[in-house]
Amino acid sequence: NPVKTVTEPKPNLSFTKEMKKDYTILIPQMSPVHFDLYEAVLKTEGYKAELLPTVSHGAVNEGLRYVNNDACYPAILTIGQMVHALKSGNYDVNRTAVIMSQTGGACRATNYISLLRRALKDAGMEQIPVISLNALGMEKHPGFEISYKMLRKLIAATVYGDAFMRMVYQLRPYEVEVGSTNQLYKKWSNICKQSLENFRWREYVQNLTSMVEEFDALPIHSMKKPRVGIVGEILVKFHPDANNQIVNLIEQEGGEAVMPDILDFFLYCTFDNIYKGNHLGKSKWGIPIGHSIIRYLEQYRKPLKTAYKKSERFTPPHT
Repeated sequence: NPVKTVTEPKPNLSFTKEMKKDYTILIPQMSPVHFDLYEAVLKTEGYKAELLPTVSHGAVNEGLRYVNNDACYPAILTIGQMVHALKSGNYDVNRTAVIMSQTGGACRATNYISLLRRALKDAGMEQIPVISLNALGMEKHPGFEISYKMLRKLIAATVYGDAFMRMVYQLRPYEVEVGSTNQLYKKWSNICKQSLENFRWREYVQNLTSMVEEFDALPIHSMKKPRVGIVGEILVKFHPDANNQIVNLIEQEGGEAVMPDILDFFLYCTFDNIYKGNHLGKSKWGIPIGHSIIRYLEQYRKPLKTAYKKSERFTPPHT
């Protein structure tokens, strides 16, 4: 029998400091409202970041081609979107990197990075670095580090995005002038992006206060429509192309879509460590650390809660 040779797999490529100057980082879509702000944050930190806005049928087909269909739909969707973009000819594949979040938990999202690297290898683009965005230190990339300054901007962007999503979805079904809600959102989205350039707490608080006041004054009809809550897996819940534009469908059918805040997802992930320490025999150190992180995140949402309490239309989220 002929002897089979086994080639050693190449080590994972790191995103180096030298790459930061020349490489474009592609960001897969998840929540258009929030990720538009996240893209702005990365640009303020000197990265050439580009958000991939929509997922076409061609991108889904690429995902089905390179990802086993036993994987969950979000993996097929996001990996397909990135491979499709890289094969489009719009990017120099030798000067492009991709970024993807990695949870580190039991969810299959932990394995998206491996699936993406395998897809790039099968597509003949193994030279493209894959940046893991995680809070657990699972992978190190010298050219991509989340500094304290960048972390503050990302949290602020999350709160901004939650505020926009909550207010737009609550008012748009009732607007007197069609398109006025989206127009107000675009105005404030641009203001918030500019404020993230040099993040200042006082400006952040003022932006939240003023935007709530303006959305509170937007002319709307007094009728009340059925409220439809959207729940489920995080990407499919927030990604319009993954849920077949469900928010638009609800509004077209005469309803009001209700979506939970993305910050709540991070709060519940943090609360995991508290629960594990109290009930599952895990380290007790996770309990005070979890409480500290939750208090820190809630501090960023406090100005928004204050603005909601003063408004006539909006109610603050629970702690």
